[in-house]
Amino acid sequence: MPDLPPPTADLDLRLVRYFTVVAEHLHFGRAAAALHLAQPSLSRQIRRLEEQLGARLLDRTPQGTRLTEAGEVFLPRARALLRSAAHAAADTRAAAEPSRITIGYTGGIIVTPAVRELRRRHPDADVHTLHLAWNEARAALLDHRVDAAVTRLPLPTDQLHVTVLYDEPRVLVIPHDHRLAGKESVTLDDIADEPLPRVRQSDPAWSAFWRIDPRPDGRPAPDGPFIEAVEDKFELIAAGEAVAIAAATHINSLRPDLTTVPLEGVEPSHVVLATRAGDRNRLLAAFRKYAQAHVAGPDPAGPAGPPSR
Repeated sequence: MPDLPPPTADLDLRLVRYFTVVAEHLHFGRAAAALHLAQPSLSRQIRRLEEQLGARLLDRTPQGTRLTEAGEVFLPRARALLRSAAHAAADTRAAAEPSRITIGYTGGIIVTPAVRELRRRHPDADVHTLHLAWNEARAALLDHRVDAAVTRLPLPTDQLHVTVLYDEPRVLVIPHDHRLAGKESVTLDDIADEPLPRVRQSDPAWSAFWRIDPRPDGRPAPDGPFIEAVEDKFELIAAGEAVAIAAATHINSLRPDLTTVPLEGVEPSHVVLATRAGDRNRLLAAFRKYAQAHVAGPDPAGPAGPPSR
């Protein structure tokens, strides 16, 4: 009789997910808050996972939590395992529910006309929408939280199918008392020495595009303070500590103490529809058609609007 392979660990995916969150934060308190768990309960769950694996994954030190060597090995495999499970569940649902689609969209983009047309043409379809953070579209697609995402470039497009829907001019966001406020337009030379906010751990291509860094002459963009959220950016601009470059969107969501000026001589922002490469959901082709026909940018004759992330 041939030798049988040794039994594998019977892993609880819920515990695996807890471990990846702790590994991301490297702090049990913050990870527990993100998971909406009590910290002692999270510690017990991590110990259960370590018992299942027969290896210690995390060490607590006076300086904080760190991954052990075994934890470093397990982390990428844990993430791949969670992705695989999500894909398996999504593919199974797609086979059982071929008329279901979730459409994600990021700030300042209106998908309503295309969604309404999809629902009108496919009345039996189960159509959902989900607002996504500015940097969440790719992850939401690959994690199968959404089937389509309408967002802005740049973003990594490997494993994705991307269709450009429209372009938006970029604008300068400044306070009303700024020296450039009220001008018909400005150029990069006008803001050569103006600091621009930075976002920690942002995609380098995204950061380079929205800061125009480096400038066409090779000089780096001046560094402003680090920010965590778009509200922080608005506050810095209003306080006169920085300016920002953003997409022109609807003016009704801009803070009353900020204004925008068209930025000339720079590439526009590209709004795209992104889907998973090879996804066979029959509703995706239909939504792509309706998005190309009905999702459009602001009226170019209208006023420039507030920034997006």
